[in-house]
Amino acid sequence: MVWARLQADVNCNLRRGAWYRLIKAQGLAAVVDVKGKAVPVVRAFLQMSNTPPRKWTVVPRPQDVPRSIELGDHYAVCPSCRDRVPLRGKPSRLLCGRCSVEFAVDWEERYLAK
Repeated sequence: MVWARLQADVNCNLRRGAWYRLIKAQGLAAVVDVKGKAVPVVRAFLQMSNTPPRKWTVVPRPQDVPRSIELGDHYAVCPSCRDRVPLRGKPSRLLCGRCSVEFAVDWEERYLAK
């Protein structure tokens, strides 16, 4: 099984920082599974991995997210269920409120860093 996530700060029906199962990658195109639906994505926008994600991804707040959504300057994305949570402080581990699984937070990774 191959996993994929956005490696570009673009709007294309994928949640930034979330890993998805790769269904197909051919030429310039790729297709990922988003909640049971096949979603086409430009392959160049994706980072791929042969191992499933095991750490929370820290994502800088996208510029186009309304300030009314309480995410803060950075938020974390659960590697299991893709839920987003605001970050308070700099925790080393987080328990996901949606899927109830605890993972380390990947503070070393510079996801979508400019």
